[in-house]
Amino acid sequence: MTAVAPEHVRPEQIVAARAALSERTPLVQCLTNSVVQTITANVLLAAGASPAMVDNVHESAAFAQLASAVLVNVGTLDDGKARAMSLAAESAHRNGTPWVLDPVAVGGLEFRTRVARELLQHAPTVVRGNASEVLGLAGAGAGGRGVDSTDGVEEALVAAREIADRTGGAVAVSGVVDVIVHGGRTVRVSGGHPLLTRTTGAGCSLGALVAAYAAVAEDPLVAAVAAHVHVAVAAERAAAQGVGPGTFAIRWLDELDAVDADAVRDDLARSGRIA
Repeated sequence: MTAVAPEHVRPEQIVAARAALSERTPLVQCLTNSVVQTITANVLLAAGASPAMVDNVHESAAFAQLASAVLVNVGTLDDGKARAMSLAAESAHRNGTPWVLDPVAVGGLEFRTRVARELLQHAPTVVRGNASEVLGLAGAGAGGRGVDSTDGVEEALVAAREIADRTGGAVAVSGVVDVIVHGGRTVRVSGGHPLLTRTTGAGCSLGALVAAYAAVAEDPLVAAVAAHVHVAVAAERAAAQGVGPGTFAIRWLDELDAVDADAVRDDLARSGRIA
């Protein structure tokens, strides 16, 4: 199958981003939820980035100035974490550090929804979530079932574009086919594997990987697309080994390491993954 890529994202940009991630080893500050810290760190390491879980109110702002990129994930939120996240996001925005907002379970719970919407004022480089989370963040939905989406990706497109217009960044909506929007541009990334949904922290780790790519790609759209392509290719290669959920998680880490720029180039040349 011959790939037909959208004019505004060229395959060579995705390949270059993958090469740059390996070469530059970006330092990614992760203010993320307690359930996924280990897999998030391991995903970043496997991809070629360097994780730093600096998430307290005393250090988060200072470290955001030093980091290559910042992830803010509101999965297990309390007052202290909310304050640290606000400080880190404000510092990142002020100092030109790219940062990613992952609005986990936003829309269905008042506290995290308010915190996430307040974080938008610091102009995240990329917002990455499922359809229900993006709708909830935009005030257009009631949220999903915890971390699970109850809405389709296409249903969230208007909300995603509204958030992108408001922040000036990209918005990535994860689903069977992921959709990323930025500045009037829309890209769809297909592939991956259902076992990703049975791996704790796969989506949250994707948010961290988006941050890593945002550190090496100036265009937020390219950064988000590159991260989604990387995750999808690695997942397909891991699942092809005929494994169950537990072994898949390990194989996926192995494949995130193995999927280098050449592997991305080969995949995009034959798969039609981005459209």
